[in-house]
Formats: sequence, structure tokens, C-alpha cells
Amino acid sequence: MLRLTELKLPLDHPPEALRAEVLKRLELADDELAGFSIFKRSYDARKKQALLLVYAVDVEVSNEAALLRKFRNDRYLVPTPDTAYRFVGQAPDDLKARPLVVGFGPCGIFAALVLAQMGFKPIVLERGKAVRERTQDTWGLWRKHVLNPESNVQFGEGGAGTFSDGKLYSQIKDPRHLGRKVLTEFVKAGAPEEILYVSKPHIGTFRLVGMVETMRHEIEALGGEIRFQQRVTDVLIEEGPEGKHIRGVALANGETLASGHVILALGHSARDTFEMLHARGVFMEAKPFSIGFRIEHPQSLIDRARLGPNAGNPLLGAADYKLVHHAKNGRSVYSFCMCPGGTVVAAASEPNCVVTNGMSQYSRNERNANAGIVVGITPEDFPGGDPLAGIELQRKLEARAFELGGGNYDAPAQLVGDFLEGKPSSRLGSVEPSYKPGIHLTDLATALPDFAIEAIREALPAFDQQIKGFAMQDAVLTGVETRTSSPVRITRGDDFQSVNVAGLYPAGEGAGYAGGILSAGVDGIRVAEALALDMLGKAARP
Repeated sequence: MLRLTELKLPLDHPPEALRAEVLKRLELADDELAGFSIFKRSYDARKKQALLLVYAVDVEVSNEAALLRKFRNDRYLVPTPDTAYRFVGQAPDDLKARPLVVGFGPCGIFAALVLAQMGFKPIVLERGKAVRERTQDTWGLWRKHVLNPESNVQFGEGGAGTFSDGKLYSQIKDPRHLGRKVLTEFVKAGAPEEILYVSKPHIGTFRLVGMVETMRHEIEALGGEIRFQQRVTDVLIEEGPEGKHIRGVALANGETLASGHVILALGHSARDTFEMLHARGVFMEAKPFSIGFRIEHPQSLIDRARLGPNAGNPLLGAADYKLVHHAKNGRSVYSFCMCPGGTVVAAASEPNCVVTNGMSQYSRNERNANAGIVVGITPEDFPGGDPLAGIELQRKLEARAFELGGGNYDAPAQLVGDFLEGKPSSRLGSVEPSYKPGIHLTDLATALPDFAIEAIREALPAFDQQIKGFAMQDAVLTGVETRTSSPVRITRGDDFQSVNVAGLYPAGEGAGYAGGILSAGVDGIRVAEALALDMLGKAARP
């Protein structure tokens, strides 16, 4: 197979035009092209009046070598890379020990799936509930102001990514094409096949629910075991002549499970578990993260600004954006987790705290666009200076948001125009906020540290220069966004094990090694491979 890139066609081209363009570019007769498949489809919106679709295709011809010689100076025609996934090993038939996977979000799912596919029969411990039960508990907060601290947007089967936009793109380096493995498994589990080739694939919450269940069933069919409502309260660490080694975990129900290989796929909100690990001497360090608000605009405003006369075209869908501003006070302000045609959701996991996040369905057809507008902070900003100080800052801001929202899990909100003028909001304008259970209009100036408020106030008019209407008076800010990433990193070595506890494998977003569904899934695969190689007595890949 050969890969041909940079094929550009008008947005409204007929289906047969792509084959014709391939034939034209490669100077082939129709019968010389055995077939082709789309590897990627994106669009070039620099000229909104004449927007172009851009394709990369894999073509099948009878004489690849001759075609490569003919176009040897064409950098857009190359042999198709081998993206097939290959397992690093296979468990022996007389497997004597089973690895544990703590957490069943995207990282834990893919770690457990790959281990199961290699025959290692993992045991998964998930503190929350199965995804459909968890969904009911999540609605309890959204509809009834009732928070279940063990079953919510953060905890439960599928992890925080289940209640999100389901974005499946990342900027991670992926030389082994592990991201392709993640996408392929999602398609097997029921995701639309287009996620394999569109430039910014996404799934949406409703589809993710069924897919997560399907992947769970495959793990179980391969001998794996998923145990819900099993919160890990302690790690069993043995000190020996060669240092510390994990020997198992203790559960809240009093049970202990022995294992010399434990993957920690905790997610970024398992604060009590971070505290327990820190108390047990597992090495961790504070890391940067970001804090801010959610902003909502009419999706039609974003579509017009980004797509011009092509707004509303079903091939393009709801438009997104990515914005960055470097403020005068030295802070960076940027858009985070932008959700076209989505909603702002309550994402708290601790009592008397308010946290926001964004979510979209596959259709992305809700009236508003929303995104986090967040400010980067570093460990130097955290009070206390210890590895857990970022957690305490998050808690402080979330408790303040709970207070500003009225003390009932409503979120504090303010119109952008009022925020820029420094006065509290008393009534909504044309933008109806989507946050459930509800919002309480107030002044957000005390919801974040002064440096963050100052930077966001400077950034919003700057963003308006890029997207006309971004700083519109009636756009709504909802607070607070604090769970952008984990505030800690559970440090690991080149063998993917904790730097001071052998057999313990920190993984995914909670451990500080991923950000989003795709990168968390990739990290889960890499850690599962390293664990498998260790159990087989082989060295892990760096």
C-alpha cells in the first residue's frame, strides 16, 4: 500500500471525485487503481469562501515500486506505514499470579484489555459503580442536587472521560501507533468507523456508555475480572534487601488482595488515594495544572466566526476553537476541553464543592458552545510547598465556588460583560447557561486568585480579536474549572514502575502521564506492556 496525502477537493464534491483526483495525481488509468481507503480527512478553512476538504488515502496498485520511482521527488507519496499492533508477549498457561489494575477509566480499561488479550487475566478494582448505575447517580446531582462521593462524574466505570465530549485526539508522540490501537478497539466496541480517519474524532457520552460495557465484557470473556465498589484504602509494601516492593492492596471492605504487580490508573480526582500513597512513602511530586471558568456562547456565533458561509454544513459539524493568550502578568490563558454544541456539567466528587466540566453528545447539536478558559499555575503558586499542596488549592477554590453558588451545588456564574467591568451580574441576557442543577449569578472576582482573574480579564478581549463576539456582553462564565489535570505526578522510571516501589505502575492522567481519553488509553497500553514483560522476565521498552 502507498499513502498519498494533501488531496484537496471542494467541500461539496461528489463521492466519485476523490477517486478521480487519486487517478489524476498518480497519472493512472482507472483499471490500474485496485482500490483505496481514506486514512485521514480534515479541512482547510483559511479561505472561508472556498473551504477545501483535505484527504490522505492509502492506495492499492499493482506495481508500487515503479510508482514510487516515478514520483520519487513527491513527498506526498510514501509507503503506507505499518500501524498494526503487536503484543509484546503472551502469558504462560500455568499463570501463577494475576496483576491488579486500580481504576477503570480510559487508562485502566486499556491496561486491563491488553493484559487480558495477552492472557494475564487482570483483576480490576473500581471504587465507583458500573456505568449505567453510575449514570443514575450522576443525574442525582444534576437533577436533584444530591452528590454521591463514590459514584459521580469522576468515579465509576469509564472514568471522567465518559461524561465529556469524548474527544479522541492528542498531541502525544506515538511512534508505535498505539493511538491507532485505541481507536480500533473503540470501533470494535461500537464507535463510528469515521473516528479512524476524521482529523478530530469524538464519540460523545451516550455512545461511550455502551462502548465501555462492551469492552468490559471482552475483558471478562478473556478471563479478567472487574470488581465495582472496591475502594483501595492501603497498599501493602514490603521492604527487602533490594528496596521496596508492592505485595498487594487492602480494600475498604477489609479484604486484602496479594499481587506483586499493581497498575495505579487512578484518575486525577482520587485525592484520598493520593494522600494514602504519600503517607505510605510512594514518591510523588507536585506538578503544574490550570484553573479557571467555563465560558458559553451560542454555537452559531462560533460556527460563523470559524466557518463563514460554510457554517452548518453536516460534513464540518459544529465548529471548535483553540485560543492562547500570554498575559502581562506572566500567566498563560488558554481554552481547554472545548465542547462544540455541548453543555457545562457538574463534576464535583467531594461534598460541599462545585466543579465544572464540559460534555457533548456525538451529534454536538446543543445550542451553546463551551470551553474552559483557564490559567496555568505551577507548584510555586501552591500554599504549603508539599506534593499534595495543589490538591488543597483545588479544594479551597471548589469550596469557595460552592459558597458563591448558594451552598446547594448550583454554580456561581457571571456575564462576560459584567466580569470585564468588575460588577456582579443580576440577570441573564441572550445566552441561557446549560449547567445543571443550576447557576447563581454573582461576582466571580473572588472565585480565583487575583493573578488568574487579572489574566482572564486581559485574555477575553484578546480572544475577541480572533473570534468576533467572544467577549460579548451576554456570554456566560461559570465557575470553577479546577480538574484540568492531576496536581501530582507519581514519578516512575524508564521501566514504568514507581521510582521507589518496585511492581507499582503509576499510569494515566491521575499519575501525571496523560491528558484526555486517547493519551490515557495509550499510556494504559504502554504500562500494561511493561508489566507483562516484567512478569515474563524481560526488560520493558523505554
